[in-house]
Amino acid sequence: MKILKPLWITCGFISLGLGITGIPLPVLPTTPFLLLSAFCFAKGSDRLDKWFKNTSIYKKHLENFVTSRAMTLKTKLCCLIPASIMLIFAFIGMSHNDCLGTRIGRAFVIIALIFKYVYFFTKIRTISNSDAKSLKNNCAEKKQRAANE
Repeated sequence: MKILKPLWITCGFISLGLGITGIPLPVLPTTPFLLLSAFCFAKGSDRLDKWFKNTSIYKKHLENFVTSRAMTLKTKLCCLIPASIMLIFAFIGMSHNDCLGTRIGRAFVIIALIFKYVYFFTKIRTISNSDAKSLKNNCAEKKQRAANE
């Protein structure tokens, strides 16, 4: 639908801005926002999708994950630790009175923390830095071959 395309593009740029802001700031997780940007640009505009996939930000933070569902341990920890800190702040910030809402909220935070780590370490392959470089080289070679055809 043509009506939704501007909305997808707007969401893509907002999440891209948040993702870029998250690179130097540990309180904002970079990778989820950049994944959201990639999704929004793919839905909103072929031209913006191609542009974003050729940026160094995409190549550094997302390309290995998107092409092979794999991340280096450093990338995983850069995703997990800031998000965990934010969830821990939410857990601590919940009121200290013993009401049902507080217990449910804290239980939700604990479940989210556990799920996050289980998912990242069981569903996303951990690769070494040298494997990440070879994956990037393979992707570049495939793109070059596709461009030459």
